[in-house]
Amino acid sequence: MRWHFAEIWETIADAIPDAPALAQGELRRTWRDYEARASRIAAGLAVAGLGRDSKIALYAYNSTAYLEAHFAALKLRGVPVNANYRYTDAELVYLLDNADAEALVFDARFGARIDAIRNRLPRLKLLVEIDDGSGARLDGAVELEVLIADHAAHPRQDYSGDDIYMIYTGGTTGLPKGVMYRQADLSQLLLSGYDFLARPRPTTTDELVGAVRAIQADGAAPRSIPASPLMHGTGLWLGVIAPHQTGGCAVLFRNAHFDAAGLLDLIERERATDVAIVGDAFARPMLNALQAAQAAGRPYDLGALTKIISSGVMFSREVKEGLLAYADVTIIDHMGASEGGMGVSVVSRTEPPGDTARFMANATTKIFDENDREIPPGSDRIGLIGNGGFAPIGYYKDAEKSAATFREIDGHRYSFPGDFARITADGALILLGRGSACINTGGEKVFPEEVEEVIKAHPDVEDCLVVGAPDDRFGQRVVAVLAPRSGASVDQAEILGFCRSRIAGYKIPRQLIIVGQVQRASNGKADYAWASGIVRTTAQPA
Repeated sequence: MRWHFAEIWETIADAIPDAPALAQGELRRTWRDYEARASRIAAGLAVAGLGRDSKIALYAYNSTAYLEAHFAALKLRGVPVNANYRYTDAELVYLLDNADAEALVFDARFGARIDAIRNRLPRLKLLVEIDDGSGARLDGAVELEVLIADHAAHPRQDYSGDDIYMIYTGGTTGLPKGVMYRQADLSQLLLSGYDFLARPRPTTTDELVGAVRAIQADGAAPRSIPASPLMHGTGLWLGVIAPHQTGGCAVLFRNAHFDAAGLLDLIERERATDVAIVGDAFARPMLNALQAAQAAGRPYDLGALTKIISSGVMFSREVKEGLLAYADVTIIDHMGASEGGMGVSVVSRTEPPGDTARFMANATTKIFDENDREIPPGSDRIGLIGNGGFAPIGYYKDAEKSAATFREIDGHRYSFPGDFARITADGALILLGRGSACINTGGEKVFPEEVEEVIKAHPDVEDCLVVGAPDDRFGQRVVAVLAPRSGASVDQAEILGFCRSRIAGYKIPRQLIIVGQVQRASNGKADYAWASGIVRTTAQPA
């Protein structure tokens, strides 16, 4: 076993071909169906000239088709690329160009956007359109179902654990970066589903076959709902890949906008065992919906649910306690980033939540000072968190950022995503936050410089700083502190509309604060501490 995702899933499909693999509404795919359809998509990609290391971008809402195309890219020994469906034209062009994308699989509703930019992407060899029910069609694109019907199965490959898996995330410059892993490393990291089923992780092909067959026979295979978008690691890795590794089924729904009541309806209807969410941004609306249903005399039946898995944004103790009052589950709160996991908090009714932002560090996680010296547990000193587990290879086409983030200390390689923490004597990490000015709003990373440059391009704006402010639901919200040009008056609605045409919706400030002058350091650098102070002392908008 080379521990390549395609090889793992092909082995599972051979071992339990009639077991459920995908579900979306009335549509059901067994593992046999899943593997066969992905193989035909891979064949279509190969005929178009794609092969090993080719980048196949996925630009779609959550669906079985998204996962089939993802599997197909892996079967080709290619590299699936997650494209954020909230991006504007310019942002999407940057990502697809940076990724060297040769194929784009997209929901038909996005066809007009693709049509507007495809002449700026000369590397694209193939456009594959998912029928999303919108009725839209793009000239020159092949429909996914036609691609499947027109091709026989692609031959299985001689996979290598050294093949690349890549996920795009934001970088500290505000531009997306592709985080590259060895397939063998990431697949081992995502065998965590066995841990939560209290079963040993397989180490050979025979053990994998035996394990997934036993899990099916025992009725223990997870039915997992990725509540967050598959274009992010939380939804794809924790909501799909980890349960897939145990032979589990992914239950999909078209969640362009998060609907807590709709999610709870789906959990109840599908008898889901697992749900992957993004901290309070999802958990708080879920708790509100549970309370409303209880008050209306129609409580949800969550009896099949055993795990709520979260990552990406703060998950507060109070909300965890609230959810546990309605569901007898284990809540697994991962502390990590696309660059690797660093710790975890596992709570339940019998092991109730402790302080928010307190995690048990992974065995390979350490805290380092500014000179890369380890800070011992039990010290009150603050340090930078280093993940010494399955660290990524680096960032795609960014050697400088890779060297800064993935460093060797005392002969061991660590990943430093940029989070600061203290570590207690018992090994608990007390997370303090990202060292940079990065704003994390509902699991989406927003980088101040990018938003500032857009706002400063408005003719009525002289200067601007953007910071994050605490938000009960999203963890943080984006706030802009700006100064008008001399003699100009700022129309807030106009500024927001100006932003809306240039950057994704989640990056647009939720609050604008007008000042006479934006304070900067003598060298012209941003004074974010000053801007944050202005935000703290300004009344919130009604």
